[in-house]
Amino acid sequence: MFMGEYRHNVDEKGRLIIPAKFRDGLGESFVITRGLDRCLFVYPEEEWKQLEAKLKTLPFTKKDARAFTRFFFSGATECELDKQGRVNIVSPLRDFAEIEKECVIIGVSNRVEIWSKGIWEEYFAESEESFSEIAENIVDFDL
Repeated sequence: MFMGEYRHNVDEKGRLIIPAKFRDGLGESFVITRGLDRCLFVYPEEEWKQLEAKLKTLPFTKKDARAFTRFFFSGATECELDKQGRVNIVSPLRDFAEIEKECVIIGVSNRVEIWSKGIWEEYFAESEESFSEIAENIVDFDL
């Protein structure tokens, strides 16, 4: 399980240090792809395979299913950490998430998310204001 919030910078070559607490969970090979809310999703290989299997069951005759799978898979990149615990984030993904230098890396249960610091702070501020309302809306999930 991934949890916590960390801040690191992307270097001039597009490399980002992955927090040590996340490295073991990600394993030797993992996938980075476009996420929702203008962040990047990072999946360990096994989680990615499970997600891929679920997405394969979506009906390709449905426009939304085709659009989502195109969006999700076209941005996917298989990655590995270097000896310093860094990952190279390809420029199309950095552009999508508007990552230039400062990043926030968060653990979200079965995945890691990489955010531009500015976008994360904006998202967090907006979500924090409605957190009580969000919690009320998901009370049916027995949390």
